[in-house]
Amino acid sequence: MRFTKVQGLGNDFILADYIEEKFIPDDFPGIAVKACDRHFGIGADGLVPLLTSEVADIKMRIFNSDGSEAEMCGNVIRCAAKYLFEHGIVRKNKIKVETLAGIMIPELIIENERVSMIRVDMGEPRLQRSEIPMEGPPGKVVNEPLEAGGIIYNVTAVSMGNPHCVIFVPDVEQIPLQTAGPLLEKHHLFPCKTNVEFVQVDNQDEVYMRVWERGAGETMACGTGACAAAVASAINGYTRRQLSVRLKAGVLFIEWAANNHIYMTGPAEEVFTGDYPIFNY
Repeated sequence: MRFTKVQGLGNDFILADYIEEKFIPDDFPGIAVKACDRHFGIGADGLVPLLTSEVADIKMRIFNSDGSEAEMCGNVIRCAAKYLFEHGIVRKNKIKVETLAGIMIPELIIENERVSMIRVDMGEPRLQRSEIPMEGPPGKVVNEPLEAGGIIYNVTAVSMGNPHCVIFVPDVEQIPLQTAGPLLEKHHLFPCKTNVEFVQVDNQDEVYMRVWERGAGETMACGTGACAAAVASAINGYTRRQLSVRLKAGVLFIEWAANNHIYMTGPAEEVFTGDYPIFNY
């Protein structure tokens, strides 16, 4: 498997280009578990095969480091768009990408034939409990108490094509994420599990976020999580609808536009390329 290691604000992935390949492995989950291992494999938060699509320029699948498949990932779609453009596969400044969450459209900001930043139309946030999905009565989940591990958390639920549980705290660095994250991710009220974002509001224009990703654990950044955090911040009255979301390795700019779409702008980088043997799968 020829691969390109990429990262978006430290959220790292193995891009596997199968667009022109005749042989496509039938066990991407198994490959993901082994290849993403940081001691015995390449090391990454996820494996992302790029495939041909009948409805878009490209199809992107996302496999977490535990082998589970995610509907969407904001950081890797920026990386994929940069890869597609700079390698001459799709030479457009707007690329249609098929995902399990629908067709997403990254827009490339190009300087001297190189992609400097990527702005992605992430679609509309879904706020009804059934859309998250989350068990309970119909309606939105905004600042709702939820017990996990003997602690009451006030949660706001948002779907960006994948589920998010956003919790506002005074200081995110004081949160025992390795303990709280798994309890909330696998909480019985989330039938498909959930991503978990702890958010510290700095002011009306900026928040700081730590994330526990479903199927991957704590990561340095999460694009859909940053979008969910921005939506939750706005509907709780903490911020405006345009804000910066600070993460461990940098900042994503999120805009909740008048058309109800969420736009995410941020960087992406290639790290290295290589070959990974998959003959034993």
